[in-house]
Amino acid sequence: MQHPAVLLLEDGTVFNGVAIGKIGTTTGEIAFNTGMTGYQEVFTDPSYFGQILIMTTAHIGNYGVHDEEVESEGMKVAGMVIKKFSDGYSRPSGSKSLQQYMEEDNKVGIADIDTRALVRHIRSKGAMNAIISSEETDIDALKNILKDVPSMDGLELSSKVATEDAYEVEPENATHRVSLIDFGVKKNIVRCLADRGCHVKVFPLNSTIEDLNSFSPDGYMLSNGPGDPSSMPKSIALVKDIVAQNKPVFGICLGHQILGLSQGLTTEKMFNGHRGINHPIKNLKTGKGEITSQNHGFVISKDSVAESANVEITHMHLNDDTVAGIELKGKPVFSVQYHPEASAGPHDSRYLFDQFIDNMKNN
Repeated sequence: MQHPAVLLLEDGTVFNGVAIGKIGTTTGEIAFNTGMTGYQEVFTDPSYFGQILIMTTAHIGNYGVHDEEVESEGMKVAGMVIKKFSDGYSRPSGSKSLQQYMEEDNKVGIADIDTRALVRHIRSKGAMNAIISSEETDIDALKNILKDVPSMDGLELSSKVATEDAYEVEPENATHRVSLIDFGVKKNIVRCLADRGCHVKVFPLNSTIEDLNSFSPDGYMLSNGPGDPSSMPKSIALVKDIVAQNKPVFGICLGHQILGLSQGLTTEKMFNGHRGINHPIKNLKTGKGEITSQNHGFVISKDSVAESANVEITHMHLNDDTVAGIELKGKPVFSVQYHPEASAGPHDSRYLFDQFIDNMKNN
């Protein structure tokens, strides 16, 4: 017998459905992902920490889960909203069902709701907090819980998902050394570096520049992660010190935003973020287009780049003209708002890892 569940949005909108995963209650900022594949990679992406995620693809769970298709140790989404949820799965190499996976990670979700209507509502009203419950169906009681949930604006979340201890990934015959600051790194970012001959040491986000330099790196990677970048003054100061050394730096997503803040730029929260694997980007230096994987709710202010003497825009999002990439003039330092490792997603942007390698070779 299916267990009833309710989704309540901050503006009072209610959706009724059935419970998936663990029976319980969860809260977070509600967001939607338009990708048609890769749900396991999405659910384990640390950048989604603190978010209730709507999957716009109608069927989720149909190919189960696979031990190797994870971006971190466990599921990071706060909860999930799905139209049609599949208990069973048909993939021969699958290790378990998504239902089992959710239960093991204590994740709460809701299914059998009109996700199209829900996404249309959020697109018109903007990002907001929400609550899912399969143990409490009284709306007034849920409203009382929801009013105490903090806004994502001003919220620091990287410390909840970043590693506490440094660790190394070393391929055979490594030719470059990279100090990577973990703000919530995806495994495939480290893998893309290792595949290109980089000996990577992953550092906790509270590391000092002395810690990072003790590895004698040829370059620095600033990883992705969750939350509001402007709430991380220590990380912004650290990145400013890194940039001052004139060594190669590559930032992705939250790392891109922190790099911008370290150079005097500002960030702003989006009305609705970019989350999916088909976002069109234009490389302003080459004129070429890229189809990209994205997951972010904050962006660097375009106006603040225009006022900067040492930063230029290298990539633009073609849907809304938001800043998708920057570089520092006269320095081997660049960053992008999207995910060039793109797992799952198109590999149009993996050349950026090669650009980082070239910068280390030539520096």
